[in-house]
Amino acid sequence: MKILIRRALPEDAAALLEIYAYYVKNTATTFEYDVPSEEEFRQRIEETSKKYPFILAETEGVPVGFAYAGTFIGRRAYDWSAELTVYAHKNYQNCGIGKLLYTEIEDILVKMGITNLYACIAVPETNDRYLTDNSLGFHKHMGYTTAGQFHKCGYKFNTWYDMVWVEKIVGNHFTNQPEVINCNDLR
Repeated sequence: MKILIRRALPEDAAALLEIYAYYVKNTATTFEYDVPSEEEFRQRIEETSKKYPFILAETEGVPVGFAYAGTFIGRRAYDWSAELTVYAHKNYQNCGIGKLLYTEIEDILVKMGITNLYACIAVPETNDRYLTDNSLGFHKHMGYTTAGQFHKCGYKFNTWYDMVWVEKIVGNHFTNQPEVINCNDLR
């Protein structure tokens, strides 16, 4: 299977929303209860892409996964940190799509001058039909370490879930840190 990684465009919203909708409706991977509209998802792509990468993986012209980065915390002092998100189409889980997307987006973020990467992951007390610890295992495999855990903070499908923050340091920390470059200004 040949996979192409490219920048997501607003016109990809419907295809990417189809991937995401599965997770909203059937899993506790996301704590979003309602599937956003196509227009709202399009706006998410547009807003994210103003500064950060929003990429997708496709095979034979069909999107099979996506990843994006965004503001870690909305204060200037956190500009060198970014939060990452990745979703693979339900039929392409465990095929390496997430690894390809994360490898590409991490490379872009390093070129931007981002030094710290974070992901917020829902985890169950014990694996259930809505959530397993696979995402946490994926992030650990990708070199992330646990930075903190919040207990029973997310409620979906009549179940309380924990939230784990993981981090990966990918850049140098200087006394006079260079400014972060907008992903659209990279060459």
